[in-house]
Amino acid sequence: MGDLETIDLKALALRYFQAFSLKDTNRLADMLAANVWLEDWENSASGKAEVLGVNQQIFDNVRQIVVSPGSLYQEDYVITAMLVIWITDLDNNVDIIKVCDVIEFNYDGKITSISAYKG
Repeated sequence: MGDLETIDLKALALRYFQAFSLKDTNRLADMLAANVWLEDWENSASGKAEVLGVNQQIFDNVRQIVVSPGSLYQEDYVITAMLVIWITDLDNNVDIIKVCDVIEFNYDGKITSISAYKG
């Protein structure tokens, strides 16, 4: 890929949220840089395998997760996304949370960091 002129980071972020909603770890793996790191209000992980492991733990503990992006903002190689996430647990209880994701991409369009803040 290369520069900001040729990379549609908002579209990449939307594809990431779609893959997450589908619990598609193969698509997520393709989107992550080898040295990716993740930090949220419950987890911290470093490296693709560890981040995918955290994602898999989340997926294994919910029946369904739907990420609904609202506003997306871009500054250089960083996307900030305001999200509403519907989570259906294994007992079919539904929880709705608001989250702000800050996702950083490298020059190849791979995700290098994900910081998630629960609101």
